[in-house]
Amino acid sequence: MMWQLSDRADPAARVLADRHYNRQHVGAPQFVPPGRCIVLRTCDADAFWITSWPFAEYVRHAWAGAWVCSAFRNESSHLSSDLIREAIAATRAFWIPPSGGMVTFVDAAQTRRKRDPGRCFRRAGFSHVGFTQGGLYALQILPEAMPEPELPYGAQLRIVGGPTT
Repeated sequence: MMWQLSDRADPAARVLADRHYNRQHVGAPQFVPPGRCIVLRTCDADAFWITSWPFAEYVRHAWAGAWVCSAFRNESSHLSSDLIREAIAATRAFWIPPSGGMVTFVDAAQTRRKRDPGRCFRRAGFSHVGFTQGGLYALQILPEAMPEPELPYGAQLRIVGGPTT
């Protein structure tokens, strides 16, 4: 596992977030959308990932209820597709995937030109499922195609439902 658990205000991850094309307020201490989230970064702080799980009633795209990869940046030597699959496995270690799986939205104009926008996501098992109203590529991976759960480095499981003393 290359990821470690982080948080929405991790200064090392914020530096990477500031270089991501969808960053709205460069330099702001928090870089994660409101709501439920899992933030991961590599130990060397050369890649970061955000899984958001917005409440469906606040979502304005066609994939309401799905997890959203709201940001991913890889400046490491690791393959992006490997990091993506591990980030999904780490997310699954904390949450049961919704029936809509996970989606991500790619702005082809803001990424390095490739034959297939979101190529690293496609190599990790995502499929192109349409476009947002704003013209972003929508890519999705369903639960049955996701890797098995795996805790990120340094994370601990909580025991739920045990005796209370």
